Amino acid sequence: MRILIEEYQYKAALIKDVLYGIIPVSQIEERVSVSYVGYFYNNKLQDCVFVLPKVLLKASEEPGNKQDLVFGRHKPEDIINLTEKNPLRQSELDFIYKFAVWIYRAIVVYKNDKKNDTAIASKAHIAEPGRGKHKLWNTYLDVLLSLLQFRHDNRHLFFYVLRNLHSGFNKINWTRTIASTSAIIEEDCPVYLHPVNKRKVANLNEELLVIYYSILNYIGDTYGFPKETDCHFQLITGKQFETYLRGYGKVRLSQIKHKYFSDKNLRLWELCYAFFNEAREIRVSTERKDFLLAKDFYVVFEAIIDELIGDKELPDGMRKRQEDGKVVDHLFTAPSLIYNKHSRTYYLGDSKYYKIGHELSAESIYKQYTYARNVIQWNLDIFNDGGQPPSGVRLRDDVTEGYNIIPNFFVSATIDSDSLDYSDDGIAQTDRANNKHKQTQFPNRLFDRDTLLLFHYDVNFLYVVSLYARNNAAQKAKWKRRVRELFRDEIQEWLQEDYDFYVMSARKGVNAKEYIKSHFQDVLGKIFAPYADRSVYSLALDKGFGEENERLLKELRRHFHVVPCELGKSPLSALRLK
Repeated sequence: MRILIEEYQYKAALIKDVLYGIIPVSQIEERVSVSYVGYFYNNKLQDCVFVLPKVLLKASEEPGNKQDLVFGRHKPEDIINLTEKNPLRQSELDFIYKFAVWIYRAIVVYKNDKKNDTAIASKAHIAEPGRGKHKLWNTYLDVLLSLLQFRHDNRHLFFYVLRNLHSGFNKINWTRTIASTSAIIEEDCPVYLHPVNKRKVANLNEELLVIYYSILNYIGDTYGFPKETDCHFQLITGKQFETYLRGYGKVRLSQIKHKYFSDKNLRLWELCYAFFNEAREIRVSTERKDFLLAKDFYVVFEAIIDELIGDKELPDGMRKRQEDGKVVDHLFTAPSLIYNKHSRTYYLGDSKYYKIGHELSAESIYKQYTYARNVIQWNLDIFNDGGQPPSGVRLRDDVTEGYNIIPNFFVSATIDSDSLDYSDDGIAQTDRANNKHKQTQFPNRLFDRDTLLLFHYDVNFLYVVSLYARNNAAQKAKWKRRVRELFRDEIQEWLQEDYDFYVMSARKGVNAKEYIKSHFQDVLGKIFAPYADRSVYSLALDKGFGEENERLLKELRRHFHVVPCELGKSPLSALRLK
């Protein structure tokens, strides 16, 4: 196996032969990088080459050393040829072995989605195993694809075997039935409740098919490969299949190998054995031109995050390409940060496909603020034209002239190089130096059109790639609901670190609208009416303005009931407890 890392700058001499058939020799200069992610077979080296995403790179933690390392430990040059030199830990090697399958599946799902730009992903046929020379190294992905290809190319074989296996199943063996079972006499006629048919207790041809289809069922459930039902065997599943994975599969296949003589059966046996052996020595043809490569993998990553977080249809007629030509990655509506039941707002996101630990650029931050301004204006234009947005989002309150908070966020990929864990399914505050950004025109005005907040989150790259690759609608929908709730809860907690939030309603005899109008400059940007009851207001005060806030609270409490109310809490409950 040969390993390259996307966009890493290699000396040309190190990888010139590895890139044979992918990059023309005339384009290879002193240094070269590969702008693809995926898999291809190198006929010159008779070996497979995986180009892995750059998110596996992490800067060295040694002082003064900025070298990008794979898993934070290995120079990319040291893992180009794992046959000659393998510095990887066994856990890292096993990870790469299986990770290639997830990347393959993610690219396939992306390419099959008609709404995506499929021109960035190119694919050629993956050849089935042959009877030729041994490859230098085989991969788990090769075996899975070969297992699937075998089913596609040999349906007639399965039909023939199944027909022979099941022929005579319903023909009763009366000699054995009379000799071994009891009859019930009804109207002078014997009735046999348990007739014996011609089915054999054990059939080794059938056992091989059971093992094969159990493997297909497993890789369908685990990796999301399409599952087809060609027969109705009782499959090996659950804990029983786990025992096969732990070694019994090789043992049982070794026990029944001598029963097979035809080329097709032997080929199927080899594939099944290779699967349980994690496929080090399977025979493949040497003349292959198979590949699956995605250029500009950041586009695939954007599609993954949008599928798992965003909405398929943008709200209120918006388009990803905005009027000024800027393209927003993710846009959806969800309950607002102030109160979840009766108020909704837009959530804007941008995917950042970086190496681990890479900081945001000033340009990226500025562009994200511009996306938010465009969305605010789009919502205002709907009301200015006398319309109502289908989403129900109203960003501006005409009485207070305050604006709802728009959660604006970055999502970047991360990997825990130590655990290489696929199961961490959360989204969390990034550990980069700057994870919150705020732009204001006037201080202490959270509910202001020009107060824009930007949060930065990390998501486990391994989890989202595997979830997207499985392409299971129910699993994706479940994670989307959970992560949106988690995302909103965390932003609410962050805001409450910087602001004090209150709910307020006018005292008896006070006209709230008149008060707001006459004290407009005092409350502008500090109050907003997000609730179903438009006479109840939310008040947000920046904790950095203590004395100013105390003077304002003292004045407001003369005319309003003002009580603390955390984001997301019921205003009526807070007011009842005053």
